[in-house]
Amino acid sequence: MAFEPPQRLVRALGETAPDGDDWLEKLPERAQQAVEAGELSVERVQVPGGRSSLVVLVRTADGTPAVLKLAPPRARPESERAALAHWGGRGAVQLLEPSGGEGVLLLERLHPDVSVRSLPEAKALLEAAGTLRRLWVEPPEGHAFETVAERTGRQGRAMRAGAEADAEVAPLVDAALAVREELLAGPPEHRLLHGTFRQSKVLGAERMPWLAVGPDPVVGECAFDLARLVRDRVEDLIASPSGAATTRRRVKRLAESLEVDRERLRGWTLFRAVESGVRARRVGRPQDAELLLEFATWL
Repeated sequence: MAFEPPQRLVRALGETAPDGDDWLEKLPERAQQAVEAGELSVERVQVPGGRSSLVVLVRTADGTPAVLKLAPPRARPESERAALAHWGGRGAVQLLEPSGGEGVLLLERLHPDVSVRSLPEAKALLEAAGTLRRLWVEPPEGHAFETVAERTGRQGRAMRAGAEADAEVAPLVDAALAVREELLAGPPEHRLLHGTFRQSKVLGAERMPWLAVGPDPVVGECAFDLARLVRDRVEDLIASPSGAATTRRRVKRLAESLEVDRERLRGWTLFRAVESGVRARRVGRPQDAELLLEFATWL
């Protein structure tokens, strides 16, 4: 079978590929090697798929439905493997092969075309938040996961560089970086977080109604993890005359339901929206950037 990467993946990885990176070029060969090594039979490549990995629906040698996932090193697949192993299927997709090849994950098959985004908004937020709560556990001893301080420090440097090159975003960047400093000055919280949680990361399953997929794990406070969920369906929020009020209610409702400090959630939501907006401008997605930066002004 020809393992043609979906265009969504090609575009997304093209935005972040370092000079000389040949992962996409070698992907079909890598996929074929992984299939042969695992004695897998291929059903199809998942389309449109994700923005950081190739997802292939397969069956194991005994006929068990599974998912083969291949991701480049910059997507931190080994960190994902470690987090999934630590969760052990509690709230998240299960690893079927704990020690696959580098950048290759063999996962439990969920329902790839059914996410909580298919539910009415209020129900979707409720189910997504309930799933997220199960993931917030103590990290393993001696873990090598990136911390929230480390990740946001790296992001903050890129934001500052973006603001220097684009004066229009400078006030929002200044506000976001100031909020980050305030948040990190507080007592640290050490929980293993999903890292990139949103409604589309929660899929229907057999052993539980909903399970999380695609973590980019990080260790820190729960409000950081919840912040990305606040802006879910941002295009609908921006299009609504009551979008700003809805956003504030969403912050309040999510903070209360998951026992997270409302102001800390608001602060991390601001930082993450500005970071995503500045990054979207940098890689040439002006429409996404406009939505995210307008959303940030409501916070």
